[in-house]
Amino acid sequence: MKIYIAHSKNFDYKNELYVPLRNSRLNSQHEIFLPHEADQFINTKEVIGKSDVVIAEVSYPATGEGIELGWADSFRIPIFCLYKEGIKPSRSLKTVSETVVAYRDMADMLGKIGSFLSRDDF
Repeated sequence: MKIYIAHSKNFDYKNELYVPLRNSRLNSQHEIFLPHEADQFINTKEVIGKSDVVIAEVSYPATGEGIELGWADSFRIPIFCLYKEGIKPSRSLKTVSETVVAYRDMADMLGKIGSFLSRDDF
């Protein structure tokens, strides 16, 4: 499955998101696209359009991430939103995703992503 990871740039996404994903079993089971892994321009709209699902870390509001989620929604690509427990995510996320869930730590985040991806109803 082709997975696009959307996120804000306003946190340590490389260590808090990219490293856990790349070191998880999900990395060997799916094609995961991390938009800021390489330091080069990438047409993310095109990448999102070719994805099977978008997973969004939404703990930190960001305009760019909102635009990406809008593209995914317009392409009718399922969006799975995750946020850190204790943070109140934007209510507008419900307009693009039916699935907005909290996670405690990286292990919990990876488990919830794995559970979502194993569903067959999206």
